[in-house]
Amino acid sequence: MIDYDWVAIGSGEVVWLAVAFGFGLLARTVGLPPLVGYLAAGFVLGAAYPGAAEGPLLDKLSDLGITLLLFTVGLKLNLGTLARPQVWSVAMLHMLITVAVLFAFLGGLGTLGLPLLAQQEPETQLLLAFALSFSSTVFVVKLLEERAAVTALYGRLAIGVLLMQDVAAVVFLAAASGKVPTVWSLLLLLLFPARHILGRVLAFLGHGELLILYGFVLALGGAELFESVGVKGDIGALVVGVCLAGHSRAEELSKAMLSFKDLFLLSFFLSIGLAGVPSLMAVGVAALLAPLAVAKAALFFGLFSLHRLRLRTAFQGALSLANYSEFGLIVAAVGVANGWLDAAWLVLLALSLAFSFLLSALGARYSEPVYRTLKPALRRFERQTLTTEDQLLTLDGAKVAVVGMGGVGSGAYDALAAEGKLGLVGVDLDPVTVASHTAAQRRVLRGDPTDPDFWDRIVDSHTLDLVLIALPKLSTTLDVIERLSELGYDGEIAATCRFEDEAEALRQAGASTVFNLYDDAGVAFVARAEGQLAALLPTP
Repeated sequence: MIDYDWVAIGSGEVVWLAVAFGFGLLARTVGLPPLVGYLAAGFVLGAAYPGAAEGPLLDKLSDLGITLLLFTVGLKLNLGTLARPQVWSVAMLHMLITVAVLFAFLGGLGTLGLPLLAQQEPETQLLLAFALSFSSTVFVVKLLEERAAVTALYGRLAIGVLLMQDVAAVVFLAAASGKVPTVWSLLLLLLFPARHILGRVLAFLGHGELLILYGFVLALGGAELFESVGVKGDIGALVVGVCLAGHSRAEELSKAMLSFKDLFLLSFFLSIGLAGVPSLMAVGVAALLAPLAVAKAALFFGLFSLHRLRLRTAFQGALSLANYSEFGLIVAAVGVANGWLDAAWLVLLALSLAFSFLLSALGARYSEPVYRTLKPALRRFERQTLTTEDQLLTLDGAKVAVVGMGGVGSGAYDALAAEGKLGLVGVDLDPVTVASHTAAQRRVLRGDPTDPDFWDRIVDSHTLDLVLIALPKLSTTLDVIERLSELGYDGEIAATCRFEDEAEALRQAGASTVFNLYDDAGVAFVARAEGQLAALLPTP
């Protein structure tokens, strides 16, 4: 019989939901991602109201959020990315170097007599160093999504590195728990030929609740399938998503799952803070460990640059990985269960994780100003020959650029082309989208519109008269307008939005024309209908 008790909402759940909302709103007010507020809410609840999260609801929702997150990541993942040396080589080298450095650092702290480290065996310090070498898949992907950078080159490389780390995590957990995949796990390879069937079902569905339900069936079904043969379930959700990556409706499915995923992930970030009330000693050690996440980023930058990536790509990719991973808590839990670690390490690692998340969120917010400040000093690290995908592009004398070639951008491009507009070019971040438009005989270049280096090469040529921005996120659109303003672009800027408050923000940022997709679509519809009706009626 199915147990429904875990979904029963009690007063404790109401408390942590309300507190999480309040702290999330506060974080957004000061310009930080709401998830930083959720972390703070977890620590406050853990200290002031320990019973707020009792019961299985929080854990269930947290697990569900992570499963949906990895499923949606898989929908956007190109497996070819993992084969790039900028992914597998960087991931392996970074882990080896980081573990060695952290092992030495923890040993050095132990010689200073810190209570939590002074009497630890070298094997225990090595285990802790291994745990701290990982970056958080959940946090990094969430930040990349908020910046609309999942399909950017640095976003794809960062996710690739995270996946390589996850493979190492799965191997460790299997070894530590004694759980190994069964012989039936070989049948999982049949998922890839079965992707055609999954894709046909996806193509048949409409745009309503069946699409969302199908997403849940795939994500949870994939997780359960992998668990049944001794493989971590989260990897199953990811693999099933990868099977549908590149499908024409994969992006729509990802967007349909977005709100559910964000809601359930709230529980994950709360659970980190609820791991326990930190002591002053734990706070002190966590404060020493947190800045090392920045050192991890510096190492990532060096390795990315060594692998012939452009300065900004290496910088943004490294900055996104400047944090610790929730895997550290799993390692600590295994260590405590086996008697390798003191239980206080659970709280200490949770606090270190939260500190690193805060630093990473601040870094993401101020990444562009920091990059522009450090760019002159960083130039000596850039290689003379860059990898093909990361070389800068020019618009070759184009007069009009459509930024964002989704449904709205494609329609605008086609309308301008039908009017005989010359010097027309599209720009999009997603290589799959670019390939699709190129096959349809549209002139579309792949590039990051929030990249100042990209616009620097274009604006200097003084050929653009109009930039049409049709991007889904307001923050990304504002970033593009800011980049153009910084580089002295004095032509017209038109942008799309969904809400009136967004329209006002765009006008204040410098957009000369703002098209509200909801309000103005009705006007355009009526105008088109009247035009077609006039063509059908006889001339008086």
